[in-house]
Amino acid sequence: MFVIGCHLSSSKGYMHMAKEALSIGANTFQFFTRNPRGGAAKPIDEADVREFLTFSKENGIDVILAHAPYTLNGCSKDADIRKFALETMADDIRRMEYTPHNYYNFHPGSHVGQGEEAGIDYIADMLNTILYREMTTTVLLETMAGKGSEIGRSFEEIRAIIDKVELKDKLGVCLDTCHVYDAGYDIVGELDRVLTEFDSVLGLKRLKAVHLNDSKNPFASHKDRHEKIGEGSIGIEAITEIINDKRLRNLPFYLETPNELSGYEREIALLKTLRK
Repeated sequence: MFVIGCHLSSSKGYMHMAKEALSIGANTFQFFTRNPRGGAAKPIDEADVREFLTFSKENGIDVILAHAPYTLNGCSKDADIRKFALETMADDIRRMEYTPHNYYNFHPGSHVGQGEEAGIDYIADMLNTILYREMTTTVLLETMAGKGSEIGRSFEEIRAIIDKVELKDKLGVCLDTCHVYDAGYDIVGELDRVLTEFDSVLGLKRLKAVHLNDSKNPFASHKDRHEKIGEGSIGIEAITEIINDKRLRNLPFYLETPNELSGYEREIALLKTLRK
């Protein structure tokens, strides 16, 4: 089964997102847990959640992906920013349990000149404080492009975080195609080698989702600017190989391309024709 979706606005609730996803040919979706620039989350509408859980079972929406706000930086050198990140993620994880057994994705953060080792320690400390044995949500560390002082620009940095977390079974990885390409992983010319390296460093069993994006910038640019499918430097041939690779094809794919809803609908239709 080809599990494909896009990023939708959560402002009108779970049921609205689910119906919107189905209306454009998707069978999953990603959403921000709150305003992507931070702030308080809307109260959970338990009636909406109950309706969504029934609707999703009836319509084959098996897994959804929540995305933490961009302002969450658990490895900042500012203690107040780290505190905000911890409290926000803890609240998000609590809210995710209303829709159990789904994914919560976050950008590891930027060490802001402290160095990778200090940043990795801070992120692991945050996760060790937040994660708990009874939670059903899997927290995904996203692969990053490496702009500025971002943590997560290499598989080794993500592995270093996981190694320091006690409840490793609560963690997974989200592979962003634009990010890894911009970070210097050649998924266009050497996809097999990149996935072999991922398996060697992190283990493919840890890979839970793919952000499927083209890139506005050239290989190893460390820029992180997403492009529409087939219109960037990754290109349609590489995207086709990615969605059909035997190691990736059973994962959920989430579009984060610069599109309105109608654009996502066109991309989903295109990708379905490329699926073998």
